[in-house]
Amino acid sequence: MSEYVAFDIGGTSIKYALVDDQGNISGRGHFATPTARDEIIGKMCAAVSAYQAEHKIVGVGVSAPGIVRRDGYLVTGGALMEFYEFDLRGTLAAKTDLPVVVENDANAAALAERWQGSSQGIDDYVCIVLGTGIGGGIVINGKPYRGAHGMAGELGWMVTRDDDATGDLEDASLTFSASVVMGLLRRYNAAHKRVDPDAEEVTDARVVLERSAAGDYTAYTEYHRFLHDISIMCINLFATLDPDRILIGGGISANPQFMADLAATMDRLLTQHGSLNRIRDKALGKVMAAGLRNDAGLLGAVYPLLQ
Repeated sequence: MSEYVAFDIGGTSIKYALVDDQGNISGRGHFATPTARDEIIGKMCAAVSAYQAEHKIVGVGVSAPGIVRRDGYLVTGGALMEFYEFDLRGTLAAKTDLPVVVENDANAAALAERWQGSSQGIDDYVCIVLGTGIGGGIVINGKPYRGAHGMAGELGWMVTRDDDATGDLEDASLTFSASVVMGLLRRYNAAHKRVDPDAEEVTDARVVLERSAAGDYTAYTEYHRFLHDISIMCINLFATLDPDRILIGGGISANPQFMADLAATMDRLLTQHGSLNRIRDKALGKVMAAGLRNDAGLLGAVYPLLQ
């Protein structure tokens, strides 16, 4: 049995663990994400060394935010400005003297689903992670599709609404309507404060869903706009990529009511789309919740090492 060290790098914390070639996770740990690049690398290398004292480590896998090239070079690093234009793979490989792979976090989540989750045995699928923004992992013929510059899967940048020439075109993108934080919560709080200027800010999407179900007009309006925009994103992905499955990840996907509401919205909109509606029972994939939660990044970081 081979053992690997997996890292899941986030803007606030970095998780790490041992992952074996059967997908078993053990020896978990985490630390707050430092602001300095050297400190981040130092703590990651210290974690690897600690594992090596008791285990035979054969490789290191990293799930990282931002645009990641095939060679593990970070063009961008998401919220981690220190990781912009940084050879993360090369740096870690040189310091640990181990094989290292670095994968974009959304791609890692998608790969984990093929290994241990909801896309086992499936070659063509898309994993959408709904969070602060929208992460997207595209798998074609069993392999992640990165694009020419490692940018493929930035689904939140797609513009699906009429643009306004007086503002930033990205304001009309899916990031600001179909994500949980920048979309649903941002819009709900802004709309709610117009009705009640003294209203406390809502930071949990479950509150919006509960208020919507209870008949709150603002919550109902923004929640159903959110469902509509996610559904439009999925319809566009079906039309362009023909995936067998679209997996919805992120914390909100664990909510059965959200998944049921999304299915109902998708059904209604597909009925309105003449061409897709005609083939929906014969040649259209499914939208479903991702099977893995917090472990997707750790598992997906290691999976390329097994290939």
